[in-house]
Amino acid sequence: AGLVPSVSEANMSDQDNMDVEKGDAVIDEALYSRQLYVLGHEAMRRMAGASVLIVGLKGLGAEIAKNVVLGGVKSVTLYDLAPVQLSDLSAQFFLQEADVGRPRAEVTMPRLAELNQYVPIKEYKGDLTPDFITQFGIVVLTGVPLAQAIDINEACRTAGTRFVMTDTYGLFGHLFCDFGDDFAVFDINGEEPVNAMIASISQDQPGLVTVLDESRHGLEDGDYVTFSEVLGMVELNGSEPRPVRVLGPYTFTIEDTRGYAKYERGGYMHQVKQKKSVAFKSLRESLQQPEILMSDFAKFDRPLQLHLGFQALHAFRDERGMLPAPSDAVHAAELLQISKKMAAATGEEVDFSERLLRNLASGSRGEISPLCAFFGGIAAQEVMKAASGKFMPVKQWLYFDAEESLAGSGEQPLPTQETAPRGTRYDAQAAVIGWTMQEQLSTLRYLLVGAGAIGCEMLKNWAMMGLGVGPNGKIVVTDPDTIEKSNLNRQFLFRPWHVKAAKSVTAANAICAMNPACQIDARLDRLGAGTEDIYD
Repeated sequence: AGLVPSVSEANMSDQDNMDVEKGDAVIDEALYSRQLYVLGHEAMRRMAGASVLIVGLKGLGAEIAKNVVLGGVKSVTLYDLAPVQLSDLSAQFFLQEADVGRPRAEVTMPRLAELNQYVPIKEYKGDLTPDFITQFGIVVLTGVPLAQAIDINEACRTAGTRFVMTDTYGLFGHLFCDFGDDFAVFDINGEEPVNAMIASISQDQPGLVTVLDESRHGLEDGDYVTFSEVLGMVELNGSEPRPVRVLGPYTFTIEDTRGYAKYERGGYMHQVKQKKSVAFKSLRESLQQPEILMSDFAKFDRPLQLHLGFQALHAFRDERGMLPAPSDAVHAAELLQISKKMAAATGEEVDFSERLLRNLASGSRGEISPLCAFFGGIAAQEVMKAASGKFMPVKQWLYFDAEESLAGSGEQPLPTQETAPRGTRYDAQAAVIGWTMQEQLSTLRYLLVGAGAIGCEMLKNWAMMGLGVGPNGKIVVTDPDTIEKSNLNRQFLFRPWHVKAAKSVTAANAICAMNPACQIDARLDRLGAGTEDIYD
């Protein structure tokens, strides 16, 4: 009940093609109010003109699709013909045990469509040909073999289609963006333009501008400014924006001002946001010459290891037809050797960590809900950047791992019996963390205060992980608030027919539908002195 009508088609017409920088869709301000605060109407209109193809609907693909649909793009098309497996339920929250054996995209589509009535969801069942792929403004790949991804990326570059690729392997993940040779960023940081009162301007080469002590200028090198109400040096008033070079929090320089009239007093400086062109390299080129965004400076030596390690995983799968098996020392050693050969072929001197590559290999068949949520959030954010031109995109690789989540930080390999499948929905998670930790998760008793946007995400992750599902486990969520229409844009456990219902109760019912084993107590209490007898 309540499903938004959707279309499932093997082939689609050219009308589905939409330039990501066009579109004059009407925006529902009651639904998108919070998002409009961040993006603004112009960026939101550009985003509402973007057609998006998402390939791969396991846990990571479901996270991306959920976020993109909530964001309000023009349309989303899903592609995943693989049948649902029981282990998919470790992270794919739209799936249920009764869905095992059915195509992932077919099952996911109607449940995804419930999230936003303004975004039509389609399923595609044909071949991923260049003609089909390039109908879209943005293409997102998950779980696609590297050789195929390279071909798709080349087709996207030729057609001007933005390209995002992301994958997770257990506790390791990566993301890659290619938005073409000339991608326009209209606003690199989303901040309001700054203004400041002028204290003095020198007649010099370059001219030195000083602002009043009580108002830092807030500029960065390369920013553009205009001036108004300047007395004396009137040549600056109403002129074209000019670049600045920052010398300090109260000073910056502009062009040669020696030919201008002498500054007398007063005036204002106004920052002017400028469009910036960003050039991206192709996937093929970026594999050989990676440009990596550092995500964790405490793991400074890891990105290059993982860059080669992920390529080695693809090579391993191409040769053997499968990813390395959990707790398989032979497979782990083979992955390390492939990585070393790749490093030697590129001339890179990489000091590989045997432990790191072993843990990457051992968990490569697994899927962890929180890591899917992490990369799904970032990938969807990059889709929104590609569609709106607001905020600087990831340029171009991002690597992240949570290896420290393993028992003993992964120093010792998990024995085979710890990671062997048991025919449960948690198999894909236990393949990474082991059954001992999985059983520990089931005994936890957690209290969550607030079932808003982050609260919904936490509850979803806990349900997928099997937190508190054991005999003594339990989740308690408390939130006295009720659901409003504006919540539906980001609190994904809620639907339009839930408006005015209690957040905690509705969220609890939603995650119990995702995982019937959840044991959750939904309450409406506030935390404070008056409830110390309850939450002691």
